[in-house]
Amino acid sequence: MRVAVLSDIHGNLPALEAVLAEVETCGADAIVLNGDIATGPMPAETLDRLAALGDRAVWVRGNGEREVADAFDGTLAPGLPDVVRRTAEYCATRLERRHRALLADLPLSVTLEVTGLGAVRFCHATARDDAEFILVDSPLDRYREAFAGTDEPTVVLGHTHMPFDRLADRRRFVNPGSVGMPYGAGPGAHWALLGPDVVLRRTAYDLEAAARTFRAEAADCPGLAEFIAENLLTVHSDAEALAAFSGT
Repeated sequence: MRVAVLSDIHGNLPALEAVLAEVETCGADAIVLNGDIATGPMPAETLDRLAALGDRAVWVRGNGEREVADAFDGTLAPGLPDVVRRTAEYCATRLERRHRALLADLPLSVTLEVTGLGAVRFCHATARDDAEFILVDSPLDRYREAFAGTDEPTVVLGHTHMPFDRLADRRRFVNPGSVGMPYGAGPGAHWALLGPDVVLRRTAYDLEAAARTFRAEAADCPGLAEFIAENLLTVHSDAEALAAFSGT
């Protein structure tokens, strides 16, 4: 059993297409979609592409799925930051009922048996919360608390868009990075291949062509210019991202 992990796609269809083409050459038996799948410029097209994967796709809920579903249903929490609210509402206007059905009742985490690694827990943020930040330099106590009640020797998480592979309290924690909005690494689409070990991957794609696609197909996406400039054509450094997430 080999598993490709795609996290934080964020509606970046060109990046997703590039990764899926590479996944097909790697012999992956399953593709874990590790949350924050559609919240970005091309949400409907991204969901349609992933739905076409059929049973190979294993879906995990991120905060983005929860927020977009709430926006579609008209129950979005009023206290969300403006940028989160506007993005969720934009995505909801682009979706149809079939897309909403894909987001219904997604699990907070899943566990799969992976060759060479044994039981692996997959979650978007932590095993208890879809929006909690766990960083490569988070204290061990933070890891223990966030994953209390789970005992898989390997855990794969996302949410912070920063790839890492570290030990914490005798367990291995892996963040594959972000397919659509990478932080702390080079431009391109970041993901991971599991089995028999963990390999952090980066797939190059035509960033300028992707930017043209977004301007043509998603001109009304809130903050599109910033998305292209800061998450596509350039990438925030690891120091910038860690400082932002830790509030320093």
